[in-house]
Amino acid sequence: MATTILTKKTIVSDSPEPALNPPPTSSQTSFLKKPKLGSSKKKKREIPEGLWVKCDKCETMIFDKELDENLKVCSKCQHHFAIGARERIHSLVETCSFEEMDAQMISVDMLGFTGAASYKDKLAANWKKTNLKDAVITGIGKIGPHRAGLGVMDFSFLGGSMGSVVGEKLTRLIERSTEKNLPVIIISTSGGARMYEGMFSLMQMAKTCAALAYHAKARLPYISVLTNPDYAGVMASYASVGDLILAEPGALIGFAGPRVIKDTTQADLPPGFQTAEFLLDHGLIDAIVSRKEMKTRLIEYLDYLTTRQKNGTAAAAGV
Repeated sequence: MATTILTKKTIVSDSPEPALNPPPTSSQTSFLKKPKLGSSKKKKREIPEGLWVKCDKCETMIFDKELDENLKVCSKCQHHFAIGARERIHSLVETCSFEEMDAQMISVDMLGFTGAASYKDKLAANWKKTNLKDAVITGIGKIGPHRAGLGVMDFSFLGGSMGSVVGEKLTRLIERSTEKNLPVIIISTSGGARMYEGMFSLMQMAKTCAALAYHAKARLPYISVLTNPDYAGVMASYASVGDLILAEPGALIGFAGPRVIKDTTQADLPPGFQTAEFLLDHGLIDAIVSRKEMKTRLIEYLDYLTTRQKNGTAAAAGV
């Protein structure tokens, strides 16, 4: 029988077999991975897209349905989010009173413009994305007791740029309103004239203003409403020649952007430059009106302007 002598530090055995199994060779070496323990941090619940919106100004999370019911205005800081043309029309006119004009009129690539993408491809992409034919919707509707010609621009279609179709639709709206003895309201949001159409887009500035001149000659009111943003060729034409010029709070309004002006003049711009509040203080616009109050204020202005127009017509007729 094999005998084993034990000491405190060593094990000596006269057995031919070792007391301990030898370590495996490198080819047999393997390590068992420990099972992953649950993380101490709780996983964040994923919020489905389209349920909450973060306010750009105060960073409050707003329930999307609540924002829609509030006409896309933050209930905490009153920041005005962008709103589509059809949504805006729905918020202003009486139910089922809006008769759209020239709904099927679409732009075409007259100059064969090419760049990173062709004008034709950009138009097709925007038709699909926005479900609009172009950057403005025009028609005649009823606001309170008043029938009026209404043109509403939509920034989501090529930045609300003014091309031949935008200019033609607005001109036809103004001329129709003049024929029917109606006031005109145009709600603008635009980056300016559409570069893809070159000089054809610039011609719309003169064309729309000429139509408004004939409208004014008939002593009919024109109200221009400026929303964020309003720049360049649109602001240099029909948007700035209203009998009354209104603006939404915080709207950026001007001909060229602040950075371009600063780089050109090499001068620091005053705080709040080109905001609606700055322009109200300096006399360019007549009033700042919240989107939620816009319909009520437009009715009040139309009450005053149409009464004034009727009194002026009666005085001219010698009644």
